[in-house]
Amino acid sequence: MTRSAMPMVGVSGCTSQLGLHPFHIAGDKYLRGVSDGANCCPLIIPALGDALPMGALLSSLDGILFTGSPSNIQPHHYSGTPSEPGTQHDPDRDATTLPMMKLALDMGVPFLAICRGFQEMNVVMGGTLHQKLHDVGDFIEHREDKTAPVDIQYGLSHTVNIEPGGLLCEAWGRTSADVNSVHTQGIDRLGEGLRPEATAPDGLIEAMSVINAKQFALGVQWHPEWKVTKNPFYSAIFEVFGNACRQRAKEREKANE
Repeated sequence: MTRSAMPMVGVSGCTSQLGLHPFHIAGDKYLRGVSDGANCCPLIIPALGDALPMGALLSSLDGILFTGSPSNIQPHHYSGTPSEPGTQHDPDRDATTLPMMKLALDMGVPFLAICRGFQEMNVVMGGTLHQKLHDVGDFIEHREDKTAPVDIQYGLSHTVNIEPGGLLCEAWGRTSADVNSVHTQGIDRLGEGLRPEATAPDGLIEAMSVINAKQFALGVQWHPEWKVTKNPFYSAIFEVFGNACRQRAKEREKANE
């Protein structure tokens, strides 16, 4: 497929204050995950909430990548207790990605949700989150060592057990894989209509899909975008996502003929 014919994939942006000015940004690794892993063209979606014409925007896209972020979902979105002081939030992102994901499901736009995006997926479907897994007591350490080099932080950390018959198993063809672990929050109660796709050794759900989705809708807690072309498991995830985007691109093209 030529670059000009690549499917268009929206990449959710976050807000960030850089110097005196606010910016809308998305990490390079996510953009290259779409470009190099899915062979699609990434387009950053600004976190403008209601100011975005979401229906028209999604109609023009072939897929969406809901990214990870340094920020956490504001807990009132899942009836959680208030966050501890100093917790980083991005209400503009919440106001954008949560309704956008609902609309993507309604419209049948394929999406892959990573880390924060994975947690957004659970919240959109009515689920809840543990705000600090390390305080719950039943889980292994899922946080990265922030003092370590980035290659160590995003290095393989633990194995996930992959459920037979799901999207992830179909993409990978095996029932286990090694993944990185760079998160503090995690699923508490699984949202309605979601199917667990993979679990960590402590039983934490780390991948899920929407059971009756019109199109590809997969979320993973780990970061498969990290050096995606050098990890066969991560590559398989982005390849199947890219294939779903290509299928939607063909359908949109046919509808416009």
